[in-house]
Amino acid sequence: MAASPSTARAINDRFALRLLQDEGPLTATQLKTLTGLSRPSVADLVERLQGSGLVHVVGESGAERRGPNAKLYGLVADRAHLAALDVRTRSVSVTVADLLGTTLAEASVPVGDEGDTGPAVEKAVALLERTVKEAGADRLHSVAVGAPGLIDPATGELRDSSGLPAWHRRLVGVLQERLPAHVLVENETNLAAVAELREGAARDREDFVLLWLGQGVGAAVVLGGRLRRGASGGAGEIGFLPVPGTLGLPSATGCDGGFHELACAAAVESLAAAHGLDRDEALASGHGPFLDTLARRLAVGAAAVVSVLDPGCVVLAGETGHQGGPELAARVESELAALSPLRTEVRPTALGGAAVLRGALLLARDAAQDALFGTPATGI
Repeated sequence: MAASPSTARAINDRFALRLLQDEGPLTATQLKTLTGLSRPSVADLVERLQGSGLVHVVGESGAERRGPNAKLYGLVADRAHLAALDVRTRSVSVTVADLLGTTLAEASVPVGDEGDTGPAVEKAVALLERTVKEAGADRLHSVAVGAPGLIDPATGELRDSSGLPAWHRRLVGVLQERLPAHVLVENETNLAAVAELREGAARDREDFVLLWLGQGVGAAVVLGGRLRRGASGGAGEIGFLPVPGTLGLPSATGCDGGFHELACAAAVESLAAAHGLDRDEALASGHGPFLDTLARRLAVGAAAVVSVLDPGCVVLAGETGHQGGPELAARVESELAALSPLRTEVRPTALGGAAVLRGALLLARDAAQDALFGTPATGI
């Protein structure tokens, strides 16, 4: 069935807005070429978008040729302001940006072991408020929070998880109560994968698995260019994967005995100490025996994922993946090739410690643009 004129206009407007987002300012002629629309249709489109306050003239093009210069149209960046939060076990980082995703201000603060959730939540909220003020933003349109733990696919809420601070879940509720903004929450590993897919190590891949190797261990699954969360939001909980080399088996309430026991930060620290080094020194120095042993451990978990999903690519992220860099990735790829007949490339993160925050900002930007541009995007 053919689209109605109003639907067709909405689709064309959204396409043009996406082009302006991805390509930067464009002339009417460039929009005509990229959209395939007629010149009158482009003229009407530009007029509609200017009237809606989403597009404005940002300059001129064609100073090198004869005749009048062509107007350059761009998105109105300050039409909406966004915030992204990376909530870790002992810290919170915040970025405030405009509708284009350009960072306007950022800050972070440590969060200690407050017995009550109140002080930790207030510290995080105060950090956000200060950063918003520093950015010169009157109000926020969309806020995305990245945190460890499971996200309930039915409610979109962060679920209670053993071993994680209670203030994480309370923070999301407080933000929703206090802010006149759309507040979203997503698992930190999933956000890191979104960032690597769109701007990082997996930009040329539609299928890959990101292994998060930090204080905790997890994975994010991207297939067909889309994030796969699973029926209960737990796809990628690889820390609970039973593997050889551990002291027992994991349980429903704890991942000791699972892959977590081999690959978490504490395990990497113990392995480094056994080689007479501290963790950071061992990862940064390229210490061969240490990296070889660590790579064998990581390959065990990666092999299980590869044997089921055959993603063709694994990205090593989190602190260990970032610090280990190409040397660790190359060793894991070699070990994985010995365990699995499925050809799999292993890459280090390209975004490092910024991956979660960048993924959260992309999520907030998409939400704001979906609301302002009208026709929903395909999403993550």
